[in-house]
Amino acid sequence: MSDIVPLTGEPLALDLINTGTAVGDLLATPADLHAWLELQAGRFGEARELVTAGLAAADLAAVRDVRDRTARVLDHVRRGERPPADDLDALNRAQRAAPAFTALTWDGAAVTAVRRRAGTPGDRLTAWLAEAAAELLADPAVTEVRRCAADDCVMLFLPSHPRRRWCSAARCGNRARVARHYRRHKPA
Repeated sequence: MSDIVPLTGEPLALDLINTGTAVGDLLATPADLHAWLELQAGRFGEARELVTAGLAAADLAAVRDVRDRTARVLDHVRRGERPPADDLDALNRAQRAAPAFTALTWDGAAVTAVRRRAGTPGDRLTAWLAEAAAELLADPAVTEVRRCAADDCVMLFLPSHPRRRWCSAARCGNRARVARHYRRHKPA
């Protein structure tokens, strides 16, 4: 992965979209995908297992396709426009490629139910990500998704507070405050 640390902590679909940054693609290689997936390991049921699955270039291409299609649909939905039908169809196909089921196991004291997906590791990963996209895109809060207010940032976020302007206070917010301070105190 590049020197840039991916933004995490937003809905999973936004975290995925945010791997396409203004300075480059944070998912350029299968190793980048592996590193990103490690950051997301607690976000969905099989993530930890998929970290060790040995995802290949074809899996990376499928994940990037889900990312790009999700970004296009989100862009349309945020503006209240009809999204491209082929993007919606592709996201639906990605989910169907690895059907979900509830796996029952005995943990020694009780039966537990865990949601899992059938299929290859790559199909399962893209299905989880396409499902996260579907959840975000169908959520009424999708219209509140914002682009970071920093001029050189393309990150998206779902604000938890109505006054939030930056993708991250530690990243863009701090840079903006430093720049503002410099402008105020710059010798004339």
